[in-house]
Amino acid sequence: MSEIKSLEPKSLWNNFDMICSIAHPSKKESKLVEALVEFATRHNLEHTIDKIGNVIIRKPASKGMENLKGVVLQAHIDMVPQKNADTKHDFETDPILPWIDNGWVRAKGTTLGADNGIGVAAILAVLEDKDAIHGPIEALLTIDEETGMTGAFGLEAGVLKGDILLNLDSETEGELYVGCAGGIDGTFVFDYKKESTPVGLSAFALNVTGLKGGHSGMDIILGRANANKVLFRLFKALEKVNIRISEINGGSLRNAIPREAFSTIAIPTDKVSEAKAIVEELTKEVKNEYSLVEPSLEIAFNATSLNANVIDLDTQSRLINAVYACPNGVMRMSDSMENLTETSTNLAIVKSDDKAISISCLLRSSVDSAKMDLAQMMLSVFTLAGAQSTFTGAYPGWKPNMESPILKTMQETYKNLYGKTPEIMAIHAGLECGLLGGVYPNWDMISFGPTIMNPHSPDERVNIDSVKKFWDYLLATLKNIPKK
Repeated sequence: MSEIKSLEPKSLWNNFDMICSIAHPSKKESKLVEALVEFATRHNLEHTIDKIGNVIIRKPASKGMENLKGVVLQAHIDMVPQKNADTKHDFETDPILPWIDNGWVRAKGTTLGADNGIGVAAILAVLEDKDAIHGPIEALLTIDEETGMTGAFGLEAGVLKGDILLNLDSETEGELYVGCAGGIDGTFVFDYKKESTPVGLSAFALNVTGLKGGHSGMDIILGRANANKVLFRLFKALEKVNIRISEINGGSLRNAIPREAFSTIAIPTDKVSEAKAIVEELTKEVKNEYSLVEPSLEIAFNATSLNANVIDLDTQSRLINAVYACPNGVMRMSDSMENLTETSTNLAIVKSDDKAISISCLLRSSVDSAKMDLAQMMLSVFTLAGAQSTFTGAYPGWKPNMESPILKTMQETYKNLYGKTPEIMAIHAGLECGLLGGVYPNWDMISFGPTIMNPHSPDERVNIDSVKKFWDYLLATLKNIPKK
């Protein structure tokens, strides 16, 4: 039995343990969908799977609460699959292995999936709790939030009847979120010609590892290093010794700050000593610049076997200059809310195959015009470099409503429980509320959750005490929902 099943509230943690036992990375949630349907069937709850694949479960109001407004409890069922380089784990088949670490729950070498598995587990716990006091409840469990918000994009109007949406996908207990950033994906492709590796070259693996990574929305403000930007800084410096690039593999997910970047390069044998000196000097510079935020940063420059081919020199030059110049990180802070990022971009993935090099970025902003201006800026950089550029998956932000009735109810409820008023926040991440509110404009919406640290990275962990507070607050909120 998993040790987390002994934690309180037992129902929530038992459900989270069940979720961890079933592989459910983005776009591979079918087994978890089956388990949710089985859960609903076992508890005699009305349920359906909509056209896009979201699971909807309904629970009638508890006795005497039929006159409360209907509540939609919402969370996404997919998780970000990230692991440490030395961890053997297949996210499509292997279970997540949670363990307790000094007041926190984390996973062994992988992301935990508390984002958003704790939210899903809380919803399931409400659905099976016979003593909970609440009005009509609809559970909306969406698919594929992390890689495209597919479930939210595909939700149809008229399917759900509730008046209030409680999104359980925020990550700091004691904060109520009333707004979020919108986003858009940028993809830039360089086609290249394979050239036979010239004679007289020696091959090296040039790798950047040991970075913290993290959520490209919530953690972008922390100023952590981007493995792809560091690698291309090295490439730029090594142009003076006539570097030739064979392959690149940096980053893995569009919404995770890249923690690692790997490459195979070739250098004229008579310039190897000069190249080593360049790498050593730049390593010192980068480590000094990031000494506080990236203490485990490592740059390795090790001899390896020579590849048969390299990227043609013209494409290589244009690629290095474009990625080196590409905007990355925080572009502008919010004028209306303190310490809130307004606009940012994450240079998430750079990968080569036999024909092309593809660069993937996720652009975020709470101001749609600023988001599109940033897209045009990046388009200009890559157009000048001769790359093919596409922008897809645009989703809107969620505009705060400070006159929200459910906001006032939840502020009062929290103060009654804990003797203080919760913080009112907006988040620089792509909550599904923006999309869902577009389909159901009548919804009064709030997002909240327990404290989760370092989501989208193997350092992800959820605070145990905050989960109990989150659960008690959720039950109290449901009990105090306004009447129709």
